[in-house]
Amino acid sequence: MPVTSNARPTVPYAQRVSAFVQLGRVFHLFAASAPWPGHACGLDQAEYEEFDALIRRARQRNGWFTEENVRHALGGLSVMLQEETLKAWLAAYPELERPRSVARTVGLVLAGNIPLVGFHDVLCVVLSGHRARIKCSSDDAELIPAAINMLEHFAPGIAAQAEVTMGKLTDVEAVIATGSNNTSRYFEHYFGHLPRLVRKGRVSVAVLDGTETEAELKDLGEDLFRYFGLGCRNVSKLYVPREYDLDRVFGAIFPWQDIVNHNKYANNYDYNRALWMLDRVPILENGFVVFKEETALASPVAAVYYERYDDVKAVERSLEVQAEQIQCVVGHGHVPFGSAQCPAPGEYADGVDTLGFLLDLK
Repeated sequence: MPVTSNARPTVPYAQRVSAFVQLGRVFHLFAASAPWPGHACGLDQAEYEEFDALIRRARQRNGWFTEENVRHALGGLSVMLQEETLKAWLAAYPELERPRSVARTVGLVLAGNIPLVGFHDVLCVVLSGHRARIKCSSDDAELIPAAINMLEHFAPGIAAQAEVTMGKLTDVEAVIATGSNNTSRYFEHYFGHLPRLVRKGRVSVAVLDGTETEAELKDLGEDLFRYFGLGCRNVSKLYVPREYDLDRVFGAIFPWQDIVNHNKYANNYDYNRALWMLDRVPILENGFVVFKEETALASPVAAVYYERYDDVKAVERSLEVQAEQIQCVVGHGHVPFGSAQCPAPGEYADGVDTLGFLLDLK
């Protein structure tokens, strides 16, 4: 049975917010590959260089975690943690400033498909005044613990609200778990007796209307290929007008051609291309990505599905029907091209208010 404790956080709310703001500033430095800027950053030179070395060796543990992508993820988080952005988000939850009478232990089962993907859950739990017991994915087992260690430098005592566990997730009073559609069923069974927020696998799509500028289509490349397309906010399918010339897209995304030099991505590209060619499936390809006409949403790595349409309103209706499978929609009137991987702190995964869920725990 979970162990209940009424202990309150030892670090006041305002100091917790300030610690995350400072962490954002440091993330910005790491994103830019900046040298140690001095003690004003809150870390000494050895501590700063230790995290920088972790960024550079991340690929040794997970072949998808290139240095470029880890630094890009840190850059996105640094924007999220800007003081004005953070406080504007938190202003919608005035109860945060009141000390909690009861602090619960919230188990976090984090994904590891892209670098630091579970950081937002840690942020929400710590700011809500609860305690996180964190089960990191084996694919991303070092970056978040190291980030928590930095937080402790900025606000001593805050790490007590974010404990990383290597074993089974036990003695928790609520759970936030992220995984695939298959693992979500396990989470629902295993944690069914607890308040829980269980996320399933989702994908993202882009709707083109034919009026996109070349710059917008170039930005679409970021949505398609950042993190090798492994994120739930990566665009895996395009909806295009019936007579749309896909060469426009191929031309705009050409700057991403070097992605095929990554061996794991290249293996997926070669496999998909060969399989579909052997099956005589009509495809379009340009040497680093395969486009296949398909009604399904989730395309494999190194491939993009596309579907032609006659009525954009029919597309919108279709997306509404499939809403539980879609993380975000890119395009005019939706998420701007090129920004799918940089959500604001209030753009919650699966559209479920994580902070609201935590604040409702009694």
